[in-house]
Amino acid sequence: MRKLLYLTLLFLVQKINAQQYKFVDTAAVSLQDVVVHAFMLNKKWKDAPVAVAIISQSDMQRSTPASLLPALNSVAGVRMEERSPGSYRLSIRGSTLRSPFGVRNVKVYWNDIPLTDGGGNTYLNLIDVSQINNIEIIKGPSSSIYGAGTGGVVLLNSTPSLSENQQQHFKGSITGGSYGLMAQNASYNYQNKQFASVLQQSHLQANSYRQQSAVRRDTYNWLAKWKYGAQTLDALAFYTNMYYQTPGGLTLTEMLKKPTAARPAVGAIPGAVEQKSAIYDKTVFAGIHHTLQFNSSFSAETVLLLNHNAITNPFLTKFENRDETNTGVSEKLIYQHQIGGVNIQWVNGGEWLYNHSRIDDYVNNAGIQGNVQFKDNLFANQWYLFSQIQISWDKLTLNAGVSYNNQQLLYRRLTDSTMLHDLRTQNQQLLTPRFTFGYQLSQAITWYAIAAKGFSPPTLAEFFPQDRIFHSELKAEYGWNIETGIKGSLLKNALQFDVAAYNFQLQNAIVMRVNAQGAQYFVNSGGALEKGIEVSANYRLWQKNKGFIHSVSIWSSYSYQPYHFLNYEQGTNNYSGNAVTGVPKNIFNAGFDVFTKHGLYGHAIINATSVIPLNDGNSAYANAYQNIMLKLGKKIKFKNNIIVDVFCGVDNLLNQTYSLGNDINAFGGRYYNPAAKRNYYMGLNINL
Repeated sequence: MRKLLYLTLLFLVQKINAQQYKFVDTAAVSLQDVVVHAFMLNKKWKDAPVAVAIISQSDMQRSTPASLLPALNSVAGVRMEERSPGSYRLSIRGSTLRSPFGVRNVKVYWNDIPLTDGGGNTYLNLIDVSQINNIEIIKGPSSSIYGAGTGGVVLLNSTPSLSENQQQHFKGSITGGSYGLMAQNASYNYQNKQFASVLQQSHLQANSYRQQSAVRRDTYNWLAKWKYGAQTLDALAFYTNMYYQTPGGLTLTEMLKKPTAARPAVGAIPGAVEQKSAIYDKTVFAGIHHTLQFNSSFSAETVLLLNHNAITNPFLTKFENRDETNTGVSEKLIYQHQIGGVNIQWVNGGEWLYNHSRIDDYVNNAGIQGNVQFKDNLFANQWYLFSQIQISWDKLTLNAGVSYNNQQLLYRRLTDSTMLHDLRTQNQQLLTPRFTFGYQLSQAITWYAIAAKGFSPPTLAEFFPQDRIFHSELKAEYGWNIETGIKGSLLKNALQFDVAAYNFQLQNAIVMRVNAQGAQYFVNSGGALEKGIEVSANYRLWQKNKGFIHSVSIWSSYSYQPYHFLNYEQGTNNYSGNAVTGVPKNIFNAGFDVFTKHGLYGHAIINATSVIPLNDGNSAYANAYQNIMLKLGKKIKFKNNIIVDVFCGVDNLLNQTYSLGNDINAFGGRYYNPAAKRNYYMGLNINL
C-alpha cells in the first residue's frame, strides 16, 4: 500500500501544472493575539490570568493526522496515553490515577456543549483530528463556572465562521502508513452573512502493532451557525461507529520477549485473542448553543444536548452490553458594563447533566454472548449552580467565582430480587470557590496568581466498576490549589513563554486497583501532594519575506511533577511518601519547525519521559523513553486556487520498546501495553 500511495503522490506532483506558491506559515502567527475563552475571559492569551494552553491547527499538523496524541502531549502538564489504538486516556497534572480507560475527572466541552456525560465519562476517541480547529486546556481545579472537578477542563472549538461574501470550500485528505494505517476525511464548508455550515466525514482504520489491536472508526459530523438579529444559534451533531480491539496488558518478561503479543491465557482466565476482546461503540450526539443579546449590557446563553451510546464489550471474563442515554441543559446570564475605565462582567447560571445506563453482563464464550450474569440499571444526576465576577481596570484583572455542586446516583440490580434494589449515594460540596488575580507587568508580560478549591465526586464507572460491585463507600476527592505564573513575550515578540508553579494538596484521592480476574475497582487513598513547575517557550529564530527560508522556529515544554502520597494506608501497607502511581517526575518536549516560501516544510518533535511508577508500592517502574517524530511536506498551489499538501513522516525514529499507556496497579504485574516500533506514514491534503 505504501508503494502504491507513493507512486500516486509522485504522479500528481509531476503531472499537474503547478504554480509557484508563497507559503504562509500559520505557526508564526503570534500567540499573543489569540483570544482565550476559558472562564469567559475573552482576553488575549498574555492578559488572561489563568493557567491555559492553546493548541492551534498548526500544532496539530506537526505530526500524523490520525491522532491528537502528539499535539496534546506537547503541552506542559498534559499527558495523553494510548493503551492500544482507539483506547485513550487523558490527564492534566496527573489525573490518570482514576482512568484505566477513557477520560475521567477532566471536563470536556465542544463548542461550549458538554461532551462529558452525567456519569462523569468522556468518549474523546469518537472525535477525529480533522474536526477540531483549536483546543484550550485549562490546568488545575476549575471550579465556579465549570462546576466540580480537580483534573482540569478541555475546550474544543470548531465553530463555523460567517462571511460577508458567499463562499464554498471543499477539503479532503488521505493518509496511509505502517501496520495497515489508512485515514481519510472530507468536508464541505458553506458561508454567508447569516448562515455557515460544515459537513464532515472521516474514516480511520489500522491493523496496528500488537495482536488483537485493530481499530476502525467512521464519523459523520455537522456544524452550523445561524445569526438573526440579536440571536445566534450554533448546532453540533455527529454519528460515530467505532470498533477497536483490546489486547490487554503484558508482564515485563512477556513484553521483552514478544511486544507484539496480546495478553495470553493465565490459569482459568483465557487470553485476549481467544475471547476476542474489543469494544463496539455506536454514538449519536446532538447539541445546540443559543445566544441572545438583550441589550448592550445583558445577554443569555442556553445549551441543550441529547446523545445515545450503544456499547458492546467482550472482555476476558464477561460479555457486556451497555446502553447509555444522556441529556443536559445549561444556562448563563451575563452582565457586562463599563464604568469609567473599569470593565465589569458578572455571570450567573448552572448546568445539569443526566445519564441512564442499562448494563447487561453475560458469559463471554470466545467472543459470543453466553448466559446472563447481571442486569443493572443506573441513573446519575450531576448539577451545579455558579456565580462569577470579573473586574478589569488598567493593568489589573480580578476574577472570582463559586459553585454549589451536587451528585445523585440510583442503582438497581434487576437479576437479584433478594438484595436491596435501590442504593443511593450523594456527594456535594456547598462551596467550591476560585480566585484569580492578574497584573500586567508590561505591555507584553503578565503575572497571575490563583487560589481554587477543587471537588470531584466519583464517576459512575468508579462507583460501579468492572468487578460489578456498587462501591457506595467511595468518597469525593477535594483540595486547594495555590498557583502563580508569568507569561508573555520578549525580544520584540520573537520569544513567547509561560512559566507556572503550583501546589495542590489532594484529599481522599481516588486510586485504581485490579483484582485477580483483571477487573478494575477503586479506593480512596489518604491523599496526595501534587506540586510542580511547568515551563513552555516558543522562539522564532528566523522570519524573512525574501529568500528561500521563510521561517525557522524552535519550541519546548517541561513538566516537573514530584508528586507523592500523603497518609495513604491500605491494610498493612503504608504508601505514605511514595511517588504517585502513573505520574512521571519529568517530561520534556521540544520541536523544530522550518518553512520555505515555496511551500516546503519540516517538523521534528522529541518527547522525553522519565521513569513511571506502576504501582502504589513503587516496586515496579516503566523505563524512561524518548520518542522522536519527523514530518516533511510540500504545499503546491494549482490553477483555480487548488492547494495540495503532500507529506510523509516517521514515528518512534529510535525504534524503542516502550509502553505509551500503562495499566497501573495491575494484578500479576501486567502493566505494559507496548507502543508501535518505528513506523511510517504519507499522504496528501486537497483544499478546493
